[in-house]
Amino acid sequence: MRWSGQTLGAEQREQALLGMSGLVRSVRTPEFQGVTFHEVTAKSALNRVPASSSMPFEWSVNPYRGCSHACVYCFARSTHEYLDLDAGADFDQQVIVKVNVAEVLRAELAKRSWKHDLVALGTNTDPYQRAEGRYRLMPGIISALADSGTPISILTKGTLMRRDLPLLEKAAERVPVDLSMSIAVFDDELQKAVEPGTPTTAARLATVRAAADVGFRVTVFLMPIMPWLTDSDAQLDDALARIADAGAVRVVHGALHLRPGAKEWFLEWIEREHPELVTGYRRFYEHASYAPAGYRRTLARRLRPLLRRHGLDAQEDEDQPEQRRRAADAASRPRTAPVALDLGTQPALF
Repeated sequence: MRWSGQTLGAEQREQALLGMSGLVRSVRTPEFQGVTFHEVTAKSALNRVPASSSMPFEWSVNPYRGCSHACVYCFARSTHEYLDLDAGADFDQQVIVKVNVAEVLRAELAKRSWKHDLVALGTNTDPYQRAEGRYRLMPGIISALADSGTPISILTKGTLMRRDLPLLEKAAERVPVDLSMSIAVFDDELQKAVEPGTPTTAARLATVRAAADVGFRVTVFLMPIMPWLTDSDAQLDDALARIADAGAVRVVHGALHLRPGAKEWFLEWIEREHPELVTGYRRFYEHASYAPAGYRRTLARRLRPLLRRHGLDAQEDEDQPEQRRRAADAASRPRTAPVALDLGTQPALF
């Protein structure tokens, strides 16, 4: 793939992302039809998770912004608006690549104030999306974290993680390494429609098996579970059977939630592809980001015996309105201890 010959002209670059801080060049390649990669030099790599978040980690690293997976439900779509890009097609087609992220991360981890807290990857956009095959940012990130004694958590839909399993095995000898695979759809046609840029479900399950075979206790994120599309008892039972057969030990499950940005894009897709479901989805989501509490409780109740049947540990999605309210309440109380490495919340991340 001749990336060096695909550099856009100055005028095209300015039109693509006028004034972007740290922009080195913008490239296109026939292998990624319709996608432009904007290579930037990042000023920081570690992102502090807001205290009001319900997420079980305080730090993340996002080597990419935007994602060629093009999942119509992706919660991270609205983050592209920080860059004056839209949350729809731009999120899928204008991908930001932090080409120096590993070097910047290593410098940040070397600071005396760093407390070796868990760092999560894959919390915003996928670190193993297809472009990682070209840019190879993850090996440097994994090495920097392991060398500094920092625990690692990775969540991905990308089968490229298999490339780094030997490196992750070595890292696990020094620090805790948690690997998770996101698999939401087990019907091939629906998966192609709702996640058009992702590896197949079978390929992701094979990646789970490869990681399990070398000793990792792999988690599968069975989410989002989409009302009327992937939530029947038969669909859930089949999904859990295949997850267990692949060697996973735990499932994190949760119903679809649609925040602004993702909501508009997803409801357009529903109207176009499944008009028979428009009324139900608007009833659930038009005035809320989360499925009704009654639906979520019923879904969890139906899943419990299926999870037991397949011998899988389980955890409900922690990004729910009830948990978010509790986290926000806790964040509003005065801190009793100083926070390490004060990088602040960085919506632009450059």
